[in-house]
Amino acid sequence: MSTFTRRDFIGAMATTALAAACGGQTSPAGTRPTTVVSPNPAPDSSATKLVSDIVDFKLRGPYAWLGGSVTLKLHPAFFNGQTAYFVRTDTSDQAFAKQEGLVFVPLLNAALAAKPVATGDVFLFDDGSGQLPVLSTAPGGPNFSSLYVINRVRFAGARSLLDSVEKIRASQKSGAIAIETTKIVVNYPIVKWQSGELPVDTKVQKALEGGPLLAKPDTDKLTVTFKLHQCFPESRYIVTDTSAVPMAPMMNIAGSPATAGLIAAGATSKITVFGNGLSGPGAMGFQPAIFQAKAGDAAWSPMWDHWTALWKDPSKATLLRKQDELDARVQAGDIQLHHGTPDTKGEGFVVNCPSPIVAPNDFVAR
Repeated sequence: MSTFTRRDFIGAMATTALAAACGGQTSPAGTRPTTVVSPNPAPDSSATKLVSDIVDFKLRGPYAWLGGSVTLKLHPAFFNGQTAYFVRTDTSDQAFAKQEGLVFVPLLNAALAAKPVATGDVFLFDDGSGQLPVLSTAPGGPNFSSLYVINRVRFAGARSLLDSVEKIRASQKSGAIAIETTKIVVNYPIVKWQSGELPVDTKVQKALEGGPLLAKPDTDKLTVTFKLHQCFPESRYIVTDTSAVPMAPMMNIAGSPATAGLIAAGATSKITVFGNGLSGPGAMGFQPAIFQAKAGDAAWSPMWDHWTALWKDPSKATLLRKQDELDARVQAGDIQLHHGTPDTKGEGFVVNCPSPIVAPNDFVAR
């Protein structure tokens, strides 16, 4: 069995794109299935929206890659005196999740104990202040993370524009503002920042190729449209950033080095991506990945603890849909698991993949 390198992580998808795109054909009688297809896509009416910031979605679009789309509200904020734009998906606090229409993720509480520090700060101001939120970190920085701790800011006197953490701290020291630091962790992935933005996939033929967006962020209408992926069980997700900074350019997402400690802290949920076997719309060009828990469940987290599954004999691969099915195959010796990828030699990494929608899976093997 050959190892699966970082270059293979993207390159393998090219060798299976044709099979994935043409998967509507049934294998000849007596032969084993070779491809994961979706001849009967789940209707949009079967979906449940977990995030209230969803503007529009399609479980299936006109794409060879067999994915869909989701348009989310875009929120402006300040970072170091410049405007950045983020989306809101998850939080560690149940009351805040209900108030803001976010996914409640209890596991994100563990991010507060991560070493090194895995969270930034977001400063939210009283309603009516006219002040944009202020972020402490953004892509490109050595401490970037999409996870932020909420700080509530109240003006104590005359209001002035605060567009950086430095100005906030100076105003706090002078008594011009009061800050309440909470223990609420939020997942607010940044889509556009001063020096860049998440890229757009103009071909939409493969899961990770091109970028996670289907159109450039619309800063006038304050919306952004993501590619919507599907994995088991019933989770539809987007991809925004990864702790594996060297891999980030190949995955066409942002590097978030500060999230590397989330696995040890217990803030992640296991995801298993297939590196061989049945060709299909998964991240590596094979069958869709398997979450350890369904999006929205207490054991789920958008911060993936990435594992790779390799069939010892790819010609005997079958479509697996559940964690217990995968575990049984591992115990039987049919599949070998690698924390991260085989090339990372047991070192795991985190991928931020919020799931704003759940819907029935519609994949079959042919």
